[in-house]
Amino acid sequence: MQVSEFIQPERVLCNVDANSKKRAFEALSQLISEDCEGISANDVFDSLIAREKLGGTGLGYGVAIPHGRLKNINSTRGAFIKLKTGIDFDSIDKKPVDLMFALLVPENAEEEHLQTLALLANMLNDEALRDKLRHATTADEIQETLNNWQKTH
Repeated sequence: MQVSEFIQPERVLCNVDANSKKRAFEALSQLISEDCEGISANDVFDSLIAREKLGGTGLGYGVAIPHGRLKNINSTRGAFIKLKTGIDFDSIDKKPVDLMFALLVPENAEEEHLQTLALLANMLNDEALRDKLRHATTADEIQETLNNWQKTH
C-alpha cells in the first residue's frame, strides 16, 4: 500500500492555523470531504470525534493520526496537515501535536484500516521523516517527502 493511494496533494495543507483539536479536525474534515461525493465535512468530523472519544490518537513526537469509519465510502481517504503551532492533543508524551494525518475507511474494511494505521505509525516513528515534514513549506514538498520515504523503506 502506498500513501499516495489515499492522500493526494490536494488533501495536504501546510501551516494551518488551528488553535485546538476541534479546529484541526474541522480543517481535516473539510479536506477529506471536498472530493468525496456524498460525504459532508460534518460526516467526517463526527466520525473523527467519535473515535477520539474512545481514546486519544496522539502518538507522541508531535504526531496524531485521527481516524474513523464511514459507511458511505468505498475506499480509504486521508488528509495531512502541518499546523503553524502545536496544539494540546492529550498525547501519551504530553507534547503538542503539529503533524496530523486523518484517515477514513469504509465501515467494514477492518484489515485495511489496521494496515493503513500501521503504515502511518511506522512512517511517523522515523525522526528524520518527521523533521523533513516539519521543514516542508508546500503540499507538494510534503507529498514528495512521504512518497520518497516509502520508496526507501
